[in-house]
Amino acid sequence: MTTRPPPVRAVSAGHATGQSPRRLRPPTIRRTLRVGAGLLAGAIASPASAQVQAHDHTLPLDLAMEAAREAVQACAARGWPVSAAVVDAGGVVRVQLKGDRSTIHTRDSSFRKAYTQITLGPVFGFDRLSEGVEKLRANPNAPALATLPDILLLGGAVTVRANDEPIAAIGVGGAPGGDKDEACAAAGLAKIADRLPSSARAPR
Repeated sequence: MTTRPPPVRAVSAGHATGQSPRRLRPPTIRRTLRVGAGLLAGAIASPASAQVQAHDHTLPLDLAMEAAREAVQACAARGWPVSAAVVDAGGVVRVQLKGDRSTIHTRDSSFRKAYTQITLGPVFGFDRLSEGVEKLRANPNAPALATLPDILLLGGAVTVRANDEPIAAIGVGGAPGGDKDEACAAAGLAKIADRLPSSARAPR
């Protein structure tokens, strides 16, 4: 009886070398990442890059908690149930508070606003997210930038500065308008401003 050769299976390059096969990002995602990287690279070359954090200053946890609480209470006093988030200079959450009767999506919107402010604000030169939205409105590549993870181009966040460097951002979500969210975020910053280093200031 004739012996048949074993069936041949197609093997990916990764399996053939004992390595896991690489997963390629869809072309649309790769293009978006390239556009976003190009936008940030161009902005870093501008004078605004001097405002990016250069030292290891951090916002103490007790001040972050107080600022978030004040932001939530400032909106609650006006009848607006909101959530507030405070992120550090790297965009990592330090505090997140969900106000009474605030809806679940405000958890994400408050974080994303704070994250957008601290990651794009120092690069593009704005201390209030509403200012950043206006600046980017004229940028033809802004729609691509807005597709990057956790970026939310909607007013409602302010930068916290110490020694004229951005060390944190406060974001608020849930009020009937980004301008109202931002006013509450500014109230949170004002609550702690006098206990930050002497050159700390409210957003321009």
